[in-house]
Amino acid sequence: MRFPQIQISKTDIQMDYSITKPQQRIQQPQADLKISQPAATLEINTTNAKLDINQDQLWRDLGMKPTGELIKEYAQMGRQEMLKGISRRVGEGNQMMGSAGKDQGRATIQGIAKQNHGPKRAGPYNIKFIPSFNAVKVNITPGTTDVNITRNAPKIDVQVNKPKMDFTYGDVRGRMMVRPDIEIDVIG
Repeated sequence: MRFPQIQISKTDIQMDYSITKPQQRIQQPQADLKISQPAATLEINTTNAKLDINQDQLWRDLGMKPTGELIKEYAQMGRQEMLKGISRRVGEGNQMMGSAGKDQGRATIQGIAKQNHGPKRAGPYNIKFIPSFNAVKVNITPGTTDVNITRNAPKIDVQVNKPKMDFTYGDVRGRMMVRPDIEIDVIG
């Protein structure tokens, strides 16, 4: 017994596609950048140094004193010499009075005359340094310097530019070259 056979033949579809790819262009312009740096602020404050030189004692040691001071000094010296003279004369008067009536009056007067005779020697001599030690007084007041620096921050201005995009769509076109087909035959 023969069974009928089914014969199936098929033809696949054949397509022809033409594809146009999409195109995308992206361009990024550079950002606009502006940078400026303000100069720093510099302030310098100074106070001058001060030098004081006092030579008053030096001039006094050299005998160059103010007129009023010289007058006072010489008046004092004159007064002392006057008191010294009065004291000496009182002493001599007392000496003569004490020896009066004792036959020593002549010898007393001779002794007094010898004491007062001739110029007196100056002395004793000594060395004197002029000007005296520390006659010139020097006082220094140092000056000061203050430096202030104020830093100024840089100014940065950035302008961001948007990207430029150009897009072209793609395309797909298809054409059927061979149609699909199925043939079914029954043999037998």
